[in-house]
Amino acid sequence: MVLLSEKEKLRSVAHKLDLNEFPGVPGDELEDLLSYYLDIYNPSKTLVLSTSEGLNITNGLKGREASHVQCIVNLKRINDVRWINKLFEVTNQNLPVGGVYVGCIETYGLRKQRILNKFPWGINYAYYAIDFTVKRAFPKLPILKKLYFLLTRGQNRSISMAETFGRLYYAGFEIVEHKTIGSNLYFVLKKVKHVKDLETPTYGLLFKMKRVGKGGRFIHVYKLRSMHAYSEYLQQYVYDLNNLQEGGKIKDDFRITTLGAYLRKTFLDEFPMIYNILKGDIKLVGVRPISPHYLGLYDKELRLMRRMVKPGLAPPFYADMPKTLEEIIESEKRYIRSYVKAALKTDVRYFFKAFVNIVLKKARSN
Repeated sequence: MVLLSEKEKLRSVAHKLDLNEFPGVPGDELEDLLSYYLDIYNPSKTLVLSTSEGLNITNGLKGREASHVQCIVNLKRINDVRWINKLFEVTNQNLPVGGVYVGCIETYGLRKQRILNKFPWGINYAYYAIDFTVKRAFPKLPILKKLYFLLTRGQNRSISMAETFGRLYYAGFEIVEHKTIGSNLYFVLKKVKHVKDLETPTYGLLFKMKRVGKGGRFIHVYKLRSMHAYSEYLQQYVYDLNNLQEGGKIKDDFRITTLGAYLRKTFLDEFPMIYNILKGDIKLVGVRPISPHYLGLYDKELRLMRRMVKPGLAPPFYADMPKTLEEIIESEKRYIRSYVKAALKTDVRYFFKAFVNIVLKKARSN
């Protein structure tokens, strides 16, 4: 009698899912990816389908008890789904907490690579420019997106990995593993919470961020978008993946767009924060307005001290130019202690120090 290894058992179960019946799906490689996450004793707990409609998922599970569904594998590319958030929401609702969801996407990076390799040089870049404009830019523009979805019904959209993962975290999932197979990125997710009636965050160039203000109350700070849509929901994931680099920003942050990198370098992304100054939520000089997640990285003393002051457009970072998180913490503590004693004098001093570093020394926060 031949004893199968644990991986062989798992792969044999994955093979029983008949992935090869779906055209264009790389069965063998996908079986390897799935094999670690399927119930080896009861493959019937896994639903495999290829659909862009949430209703089809619900219908596919009819006749099964909720406790008998542990994994949903949807082999339809997210690029071809019109109502992405709704599909993710229905998938979430049909899985128990801890359940597994597997899907795929042709990211715009993989799409670019495919197009450039497909056509001769010159023609490939021209084709890619048209494809990017029509299938990536148009779906995000207020007027043109209506025409785009009318003509295409959302088929073959160009979507970034950051947006896809952000949507998935927004829909109550957590990334377990992802792998490029062929021209698609396949992802394995775990459901971590129930969601219902998801709203759609804004796509536009003007971005409203939830930040912690004076007294610990939440404020909304406006900036020009420098990250892919839905990136805000990946804060913890990206931090766990890459941690912080010198200057206190997340290292190798794939959420930042090419245009966004330029906006950050020139500080143009912060121009809309003038509205927040006029509104009274922040002031010209002050501690950086940060997210609840980033605030959680600070020690208790600084978290309490921050409640005493308004955040600012020009943070003490640009006056002191700290390199590590610990140095950033000490820099902000020094500023707050000085500000409490002499508010106007402190802000004037920090403003001119920041001005010299930014304008004359070309200081940036990475």
